[in-house]
Amino acid sequence: MFAPVEDRFATGAASPAALYRRLTGVDPAVADIATDAAFDRHVLACAIVAAAAGPGGVAAGLGLSLAARDAMLAAYFPHACGVVAALAAAAARSGDAATLANGAATAPGDEFEMVRDLLLAHRSRAGSETDWLAAIVARRALEPNHLWEDLGLRSRVELTRLLERHFAPLAAKNTRNMRWKRFFYRTLCEDDGFVLCATPTCTGCGDFETCFGEETGESRLAHIRRTVESAISL
Repeated sequence: MFAPVEDRFATGAASPAALYRRLTGVDPAVADIATDAAFDRHVLACAIVAAAAGPGGVAAGLGLSLAARDAMLAAYFPHACGVVAALAAAAARSGDAATLANGAATAPGDEFEMVRDLLLAHRSRAGSETDWLAAIVARRALEPNHLWEDLGLRSRVELTRLLERHFAPLAAKNTRNMRWKRFFYRTLCEDDGFVLCATPTCTGCGDFETCFGEETGESRLAHIRRTVESAISL
């Protein structure tokens, strides 16, 4: 007999793809994002799955307060609130209760706030979802991989679409297709009057690949799923 679905997610017995399906009703590989509303929902679901794989609970992994997390779930995934509550309970049992209890599970430090505020200063849409996405992008930018990977998205193309939709003035400034995370920090430095680069032109810089190299790789959802499946098969 199977355990309740919330328990399976809380104990890690369900895969990341299963969590995405629980949120959206479809497999992430075949998600239809043709409309803007469907795309926003896809982005939020991917970010939830990516955050759930890390420590501290979903709210902390998204840079959201508990109130903002709950508002986002009520707006986009009302049928799945129990699943996220189970994930939060699991995080508390694993020793992250202090993070969850303070009601402000945003990432610590100025870096998160600086990137979030940069995004909000260039917002192109009103509404709570843009507020949530600014925090989510800023929080996931603290992770070590390509930003699109740490957002759980399927490709850099999806990240670019997200930024062009919700933060169009900022996205439009990236005229040379710089890596997005690098572009955020370069913009912040320039706004503060600092020069991030050691050479006057990008083509002559030894860090060219760091800023402009391809952002390819396996999506984080696929990587997490493959890791889980490998562990189960051992």
